[in-house]
Amino acid sequence: MTSAQSVGHPRVATSRRELPAWQALQRHADELHGVTLRALFDQDPDRARDLGFETCGMYVDFSKHLVTRTTMGLLLDLAEQCAVTQRRDAMFAGEEINISERRAVLHVALRAPRDAVIAVDGHNVVAEVHQVLDRMAEFTRRVRSGEWTGHTGRRIRTVINIGIGGSDLGPRMAYQALLPYVDPQLSARFVSNVDGADFVTATADLDPAETLFIVSSKSWHTLETLTNARAARAWILDAFGGDTTAVAKHFVAVSTNAQGVAEFGIDPQNMFGFWDWVGGRYSMDSAVGLSLMLTIGPDQFTELLAGFHDLDEHFRTTPAERNIPVLMALLEVWYNNFLGAQTQAVLPYSHYLEHLPAYLQQLEMESNGKHVTLVGQHVDYQTGQIIWGQPGTNGQHAFYQLLHQGTKLVPADLIGVVQPLSKLTDQHDLLLANVLAQAEALAFGRSEDQLRQAGVPEEEIPHRVCEGNRPTTTVLLDQLSPRRLGSLIALYEHKVFTEGVIWDIDSFDQWGVELGKILATTIIEELTADEPPRLAHDSSTNELIRRYRAARGRPI
Repeated sequence: MTSAQSVGHPRVATSRRELPAWQALQRHADELHGVTLRALFDQDPDRARDLGFETCGMYVDFSKHLVTRTTMGLLLDLAEQCAVTQRRDAMFAGEEINISERRAVLHVALRAPRDAVIAVDGHNVVAEVHQVLDRMAEFTRRVRSGEWTGHTGRRIRTVINIGIGGSDLGPRMAYQALLPYVDPQLSARFVSNVDGADFVTATADLDPAETLFIVSSKSWHTLETLTNARAARAWILDAFGGDTTAVAKHFVAVSTNAQGVAEFGIDPQNMFGFWDWVGGRYSMDSAVGLSLMLTIGPDQFTELLAGFHDLDEHFRTTPAERNIPVLMALLEVWYNNFLGAQTQAVLPYSHYLEHLPAYLQQLEMESNGKHVTLVGQHVDYQTGQIIWGQPGTNGQHAFYQLLHQGTKLVPADLIGVVQPLSKLTDQHDLLLANVLAQAEALAFGRSEDQLRQAGVPEEEIPHRVCEGNRPTTTVLLDQLSPRRLGSLIALYEHKVFTEGVIWDIDSFDQWGVELGKILATTIIEELTADEPPRLAHDSSTNELIRRYRAARGRPI
C-alpha cells in the first residue's frame, strides 16, 4: 500500500469540491454575504474569548474574521473529511508523504529531543540529527573562542552565508530577528543573488583574513550558489597571493556532496550534511542554520530548536478545534476557496522581523503553488495564496490605503511583540498601539454616521468612509527570543502543511523551479558563445538573446 493510500488518498481521486463539507461551505458563504464583523461582535459577546487561543508564549486572536460558529464547525468538518489528522500523524511517523519524490517529510526531526525516536525505513534519524548538531556546536565553539583562525592566524570576525532559496531566506530571516542575541564580535552577511553586485556589496568593507564563507548547497550543483562560491574563492586567493591552502581556512560547506566539496578545496571534515527528507524551505534549523549558530551561539540555537518542538507538540497533540496552525489554515482556505481572496498579507510590527514576509513567501508559495493533486489530477479550485507584506508601521504609509478602502479582499496577519528589545520603550508602546488600532480599524471601519458626528463636511464623507470587514489574525508574542521565533516559524510551517492536505496537493516537492534552471543552462551558453549561436527558441527569446549579445559586443 502506498503512503497516499494509507492516509486516506485512494488512487481514484475525487475533487475536494465533491466533499459534503466543501459543498456546505459554498452554501454557507452565500448565506453570510453582507454580514459585518460589527454585527458578529454585537451578536456574540463571547466571540473574542471563544476565538482567542494561547500556546508557546503567543496569543492568537481569530475573532476579527468573517466567520460564525457555524463557519468554524463546517471548516472543522472539512479538515476531518480531508483526513488532516491522519496525514499529520503520517508525517510524524516518517511515512513517505512527499508522494512525487517518494520521501518522508521530517523537518520535525530536526528539532526533536535527543532521546526521541523518529524512524525512516526502520532507522531512527534523530540520532543522526544530533550528531550533526554536536559537530556544528563544536565548530562554533572553535570559531567563537578564536581557536579556529583564518589563513594568517587572525580570528574570524565575519561569516558570509552563500546560498539561495531556503539556504538563504531562513538563516537571513532568523539572523535579523535575533540580532539582540548576536555576539558583537562575530557578524553575519548573506549572498544569494547571482548578480555580482550582491557579492561585491557584501564584501566591500571586509578583510579577507577575518572572513569565513559557508557555502550551502545540498547537491553542490546549485548554479547561483556555486557561481558566488567561485567568486568568493577568487576573492580569497587574490588576497593571499593565489595560495590555495587558504581555501580550507576560509570555507566550510553545508552539503552532501563530499567529492564536490573536496574538489573546491574544502576539507570534507568541515562539511555539514542534511537529508533528503528535509526540504530547503524547512531547513533553517538544520546545518543550513550554521551561520546563525555561529553568531548567536549553540545554547541559543538549542533554544530556537526547543521553540520549534514546542509548537510541533501543540500541532501533534491538540484537537483540531483548538489547534492554532490548523485553524489558521482553515481560515485561509475559507478566504481562498469560498470568498475569492487572492492574497494574504503578513505584517510584522517588529523591525527585527523585517525579513519574515519574504521567508513566508517561499514557505507557502513554493509549498502550495501546485496545480495537480497527489494522484496527478488537475485541481478545479484555487490552491496557494500570494503572500506579501512588510513591517509595520512602514506599511501603514505605503499600502494600507488599499487594505482599508480598496476593492480587494486581503486577509492579513498582524504580528506584535509584547516585550520591547529596544531601550526606547515609549516607542514600543506606540508600535503596539498601532498593531491593535489597525486590527480594530480594518475590522470595524468608520461609517458615514460616525464621520458626521465628528463634524466632517458632507462632501468629504464618501471619500473618508472606511467600510471595515477586513479580516485579520492578530498574533502577540510575549517576547522575540530564539525560543519564540522557533515556535512562530513552526506555526506557519504546520499551517502550510494543513492547507496542502485540504487542497490534496504535495506541499513538499517543487518541480516548478526546475524548468527555468534547465533553460538558463542553455541560454547562458548562447549568450556567451564566441560565434553566433543557432537559436531555436521562440521569436521573442531569440530576439532578446541577439540584442543582449549585440549590446555586449558579441557577433549575432
